[in-house]
Amino acid sequence: MKHLVIWLLLSLIFLQLSIHPVFATGSVLGIHILNPSELDAADQLLEASGDSWHYVTIPLSLNDLDKHDEWQAFFNNARSKKVIPVVRLVTKFENGAWQVPTKRDIVRLVAFLSALEWPTEDRHIIAFNEVNHTKEWGNRIDPAEYVEILTFTSDWAHTEGKNYKVMPAAMDLAAPNGSSTKEAFAYLQEMFNVNPDWVTKVDFWNSHSYPNPAFSASARATGKMSLRGYQAELAFIEQRAHINLKTFITETGWVDTRQTRQKLADNYQYAVEKVWTADDRVIAVTPFVLQGAPGPFSQFSFLDGDGKPTLQYKVYQQAMRRVEANTRVEN
Repeated sequence: MKHLVIWLLLSLIFLQLSIHPVFATGSVLGIHILNPSELDAADQLLEASGDSWHYVTIPLSLNDLDKHDEWQAFFNNARSKKVIPVVRLVTKFENGAWQVPTKRDIVRLVAFLSALEWPTEDRHIIAFNEVNHTKEWGNRIDPAEYVEILTFTSDWAHTEGKNYKVMPAAMDLAAPNGSSTKEAFAYLQEMFNVNPDWVTKVDFWNSHSYPNPAFSASARATGKMSLRGYQAELAFIEQRAHINLKTFITETGWVDTRQTRQKLADNYQYAVEKVWTADDRVIAVTPFVLQGAPGPFSQFSFLDGDGKPTLQYKVYQQAMRRVEANTRVEN
């Protein structure tokens, strides 16, 4: 009987570990997807960087809240493929903009996620997107309102007892001050003016460090509009709040045009080796976007309209393979 009890206890422990790999870590490199059905294709891309965990950023909208089975299957598949989901909360697109979330919206989104078995112990969520654009925030710029929503999202998620790790909406670092956008650091400063302690509500930073202008600049460029834009953001946060945060780069990457194509391989190689995997403050990088074709994101897409690899896919995968090979040699 004693042996049976011990066997049952060990079986339960093994089952628990198989459901929740504890604090899974692995490759920094990942990919941004738009739908749960894209995970298998994402895994085929990411397997180039070795047999380790990878990150995938994915939006969850209010329209998804009746899709429990689809999302649970996605999380189950993520567990088997060693994928760590980063879930960005999304509302509904109406009247030319993503609607400002209500507290009820946030409660419903978090409740949906809490009802799912996640593939990892940490549950990474992002509180909406590029709020320094009117089209991302109910056709208005309102840092004070976003501080309130971010604070509520963080407080609500953290009281769930599910080990949520909350990130703020990434800023568009190339946006100017104007009628439809606000410069990123001006927006962040207004957030601090409203509540100097808002940054204590987030567990990690979240950055969209694109190679601007026009998503076409060299990977070797520096400054807030470059691949290293996150460095300017982290420095700003440290200066204002005296907090050192690590970051997720949940969007980045180049457009594929006649002008950028000849340097695309070199840019990705440099980015992977000298920027994204070279800074221990960077936890994950998920370039945008795996399946953006056909549609407005076709020039960013790693798969074409027929699901075949584009040049973006090929050069990113080659860069990952080179880093993986170098890592094996060093070890």
